[in-house]
Amino acid sequence: MDDGAGWPTDKLTALRLGRRLVAEVPASQPDRRAFVDIRPEESGLDVRARDEGWARSAVDRGFRLEHWEYDRQLIEGFDYDIGAALIRSADAADESGLSAVLASWGVRPGLFDHPWYTDDPR
Repeated sequence: MDDGAGWPTDKLTALRLGRRLVAEVPASQPDRRAFVDIRPEESGLDVRARDEGWARSAVDRGFRLEHWEYDRQLIEGFDYDIGAALIRSADAADESGLSAVLASWGVRPGLFDHPWYTDDPR
């Protein structure tokens, strides 16, 4: 992701602003749904910016990735976590590391969207 190749501009910008992104991916069984979550790391500078009412852009952020699977019937309720399973997780030190993790997991950057546009329950 060094030059943003493969990422839609708005999603790359969201990551650099510290915004979470989610992609729905194939689940292990038909009665399950799965999502990969990218959470940019937050620094003290981000907290200060948020307290001042703005968002800090940073190209040197680290990221936490998690791949979760949920029971399809419970995903829309309060009990979405019953039967949920963390399939895998990884940390990426920077955008290049993020691209490497996603490539190894077989998840394309273009699949990601803002959480409110997905059915991810978290």
